[in-house]
Amino acid sequence: MDATTENPSAIEDYALIGDCASAALISRTGSLDWLCLPRFDSPACFAALLGTPEHGRWLIAPADAVQRSERRYRDGSMVLETDFETAEGAVRLIDFMPPGQEYPVVVRIVRGLRGRVTMRAHLTMRFDYGVSIPWVTRLPEGAGISAIAGPHRVLLRSRIPLHRDGELLASLATFDVAEGESEAFVLSYAPSHLPDPPLCEATAALETTQAFWSDWGARFRYEGPHRAAVYRSLLTLKALTFAATGGVVAAPTTSLPEQLGGPRNWDYRFCWLRDASLTLTALMTAGYYDEAQTWCDWLHRAVAGSPQQIQIMYGVAGERQLMEWEAPWLPGYQGASPVRIGNAAAGQLQLDVYGEVMDAMHHARAGGLKLPNSSWSMQTAMLEHLATIWEEPDEGLWEVRGGRRHFTFSKVMAWVAFDRSIRDAERYDLPAPLERWREIRGRIHAVVCEQGYDAEKGSFVQSFGNAHLDASLLLIPLVGFLPPTDERVRGTLAATERELVEEGFVLRYRTESGADGLPPGEGVFLACSFWLVDNLRLQGRQAEADALFERLLSLRNDVGLLSEEYDVAAKRLVGNMPQAFSHLALVDSALLTEQDL
Repeated sequence: MDATTENPSAIEDYALIGDCASAALISRTGSLDWLCLPRFDSPACFAALLGTPEHGRWLIAPADAVQRSERRYRDGSMVLETDFETAEGAVRLIDFMPPGQEYPVVVRIVRGLRGRVTMRAHLTMRFDYGVSIPWVTRLPEGAGISAIAGPHRVLLRSRIPLHRDGELLASLATFDVAEGESEAFVLSYAPSHLPDPPLCEATAALETTQAFWSDWGARFRYEGPHRAAVYRSLLTLKALTFAATGGVVAAPTTSLPEQLGGPRNWDYRFCWLRDASLTLTALMTAGYYDEAQTWCDWLHRAVAGSPQQIQIMYGVAGERQLMEWEAPWLPGYQGASPVRIGNAAAGQLQLDVYGEVMDAMHHARAGGLKLPNSSWSMQTAMLEHLATIWEEPDEGLWEVRGGRRHFTFSKVMAWVAFDRSIRDAERYDLPAPLERWREIRGRIHAVVCEQGYDAEKGSFVQSFGNAHLDASLLLIPLVGFLPPTDERVRGTLAATERELVEEGFVLRYRTESGADGLPPGEGVFLACSFWLVDNLRLQGRQAEADALFERLLSLRNDVGLLSEEYDVAAKRLVGNMPQAFSHLALVDSALLTEQDL
């Protein structure tokens, strides 16, 4: 196949490496197809994931046919090892990004395991999401190359000489590795107006990177039947954390499609308030109080300011201007277009985030995290604003683009906002207009039960005045709005199983309803499927819950990663990868297993 036209691999064929500042996706074939530098949300310098190799990729693989390959993360870390076997021998490709560097570094080491294997390296640098071709020069004494375009500069250091292919505008190399030998490639980024980034010695960097992740893993405090899955999910969450600020991105990618070949392509390289409560509880339960504290600190900084201006998502440092635009030169992942950069949903009204923030504060106090002195006054100001807008329609949990509605789940989470704040005021003797808050809480509850429930269907519904279902309603008993024994909760579960379950997994909603303003069709939503697991457990259907949980675990790829959705027809992971929300839901379901229900 022509190297300039080949498609990226299946989404599930990618593994993640990261340094808690940025992250790269590497396929089973040894192709690094996605990397944004210097941050998660920076322009990509390798964007083949959303196009072809000519949009930027870095391949290191055997030159001859691969007879067998397998990969793994080394010893509970984010160091990726891929073993290739050919007719001539076997090699191991070790990929990692050492944390704590001033600017990101990617290290790729080839080690000979058996025989002698001829390897090839194919480096195509493209800045600005695949559109900017850099000026490439050799480093002194043939020690590598420098690539510059505008503000960006990348150095690739290696003792393997690379030659320039003028037709492909790429740098290529062929080299042999015998048993016991190693060759290293070190790619470093720095702004082009600054001096060269310092040399990073590959072997020493491997040792310090392994030590970093080993030290982090030593603090893991969860013991349960799914310990390995919970650990890998939390490790992934750590890798998606921007260490400088504590912000956690929803995913390291943009525009991986929720519908293969379709337009449901969004940029998830930002921090959603919706993840706040789940993130805090998951981190604290597993013993990661430092990470929980930095996430809590990020949350307070992000929402600081006028309560009228609270957003559903922010940049990794709390940035608010996340303008959405399209990159027309990128054809999209296997033709799924458009490719979107930024996310216009940042400007939407989503009432549920108030509940998520208040629930996060509630868990932070209960967990003993240190909150800023302004925390309660900020919280009460947000609640007073919510008191004036909770009766308005909004875009809802799923960020629909088909117009505002009175989404039932949004109202439920408005109730959560008042409920958690009332509980905190009572428990910690915090100043609050409790009588008025209790009255609003009761009124919200009554409105939801009256207008969000369809007696004929015997179920809560997506929005007031329609009969469509929504998997978010599975959260009603999980957030404490109604007990699991309530007939309306049981009816909602039954209706969900009838209308939203495909091959045992759960759709967010029926996209044919037109609520989201997009053409119909998408995969089952993995977080929603974990919510079904939780509901089955709450109803005492333990065997069914366990079976579904195991099926969901089986959807993880070979290194334990989940994307946002799963296409039951194509039997493929779809959506941005890996997805924090999916892994958080996995952890939450595993923790619920340990509780006495």
